[in-house]
Amino acid sequence: MKRVTSTWLPGLLLISPSLIAVGIFVYGMIGWNIKVSLSNWHTVVEDNSYAGFGTYRDLMDDERFTAAWENLLTFTVVFIVGTMVMGLIMALLLEKGVRAEGFFRSVYLFPMAISFIASGIVWRWLMNPAPGERASGLNVLFSKVGLDSLQNPWWQDQKWGMAAMAMPAIWQMSGYVMALFLAGFRGIPDELREAARMDGATEGQIYRHVIFPQLRPVALSALIIVGHISLKVFDLIVAVAGQQIIADVPAVYMWQSVFEAQDYAKGAAIATCLLLFVAVLVVPYLVYTFRQEKR
Repeated sequence: MKRVTSTWLPGLLLISPSLIAVGIFVYGMIGWNIKVSLSNWHTVVEDNSYAGFGTYRDLMDDERFTAAWENLLTFTVVFIVGTMVMGLIMALLLEKGVRAEGFFRSVYLFPMAISFIASGIVWRWLMNPAPGERASGLNVLFSKVGLDSLQNPWWQDQKWGMAAMAMPAIWQMSGYVMALFLAGFRGIPDELREAARMDGATEGQIYRHVIFPQLRPVALSALIIVGHISLKVFDLIVAVAGQQIIADVPAVYMWQSVFEAQDYAKGAAIATCLLLFVAVLVVPYLVYTFRQEKR
């Protein structure tokens, strides 16, 4: 018994500060947030009396809350598809062994080192919706080259504004997805390719039937990462559009509910909804990974 205890006790003592910090500042804060969302704390005066799920029911009838989720859905779909496609294309180009690969790898990854706030400020100028003589950024570029028909209101468009809002996020995160795919490509043994070539497979068939199936775990990891980033997007939206309703997402609504309207129960309820959606995306991936590791 002493031998067993002596093997795990030092390790437990080593990680105990991290376990305590995570327990307090992650799970403890999540529990406190849920408690607030179930309370009557709707003003600056603290009221912790139990209100049940009334705040959640009110959110379901809130048109702004529904519109914010619709905006987020559009942003998420465009962002995920854009980053996955662009990342895969860039990884394919580098996987072929181009000259100065290190330089291009750095160029592709560089946007990831910039915060969403900084890139959002730049893209706010690039996607300035002002037309004609007041145009700037991409709109003035289109005007200079005679492509005035391509000028558009970008993120202020009622229908496709959130798709345009995803462009800065795609530019920033595509390099990260590229790095994941490139690592996946480099992890595939050359023997598999040579065996396929000896069997008469074309290069396209090799990628379709040999290489791409091997990239499924990498693709799933990239999908989960960019998916959860898109669900909790806040800083990029605020940097580009401010706090305008036309580009509203749940995280912005949560911020305004807590820090401007001082409706703490509503803000906590929105945060809990975001947490549940992220959990729906992440938990199945964790279960899948755990099962794969046990095999």
